[in-house]
Amino acid sequence: MTVPLIDPFARAISYLRVSVTDRCDFRCAYCMTEHMTFLPKAELLSLEELERLCSAFIRMGVQKLRITGGEPLVRKGIMTFFEAMGRQLGAGLQELTVTTNGSQLRKYAGDLAACGVKRINVSLDTLDDAKFAQITRWGRLAQVLDGIAAAKEAGLRV
Repeated sequence: MTVPLIDPFARAISYLRVSVTDRCDFRCAYCMTEHMTFLPKAELLSLEELERLCSAFIRMGVQKLRITGGEPLVRKGIMTFFEAMGRQLGAGLQELTVTTNGSQLRKYAGDLAACGVKRINVSLDTLDDAKFAQITRWGRLAQVLDGIAAAKEAGLRV
């Protein structure tokens, strides 16, 4: 382990949130305009760069890693990153978690569990279908609820 991370109050930093993309498949009224201008892909860290960065933080004492976005599960090839971080579990990393809008969970829940993710946080503004559609503009509540069910089926704590 290298020199540990310490905050200005002399506390060890053991938890890190990493945004892997600014993109999202919803356009929540409080978060994005309906027609967003995203960062050029060339300006985002590659998945390999993110892996190296997170590995360096783990060597410095980060034990819990939360992957966020935008919506992290819309990032192309994202499971290769989760697989790499999953290999760090037990070798410094104690917990790998995800914050998601839930839209892609049906597709990825089993793979996330296989990578060592044990729990996820689903950002969900309402269980009212009409309000959900109004808030997210493009989102479908049924898809998110199905994704949550898939996560539970995969053994993930939600």
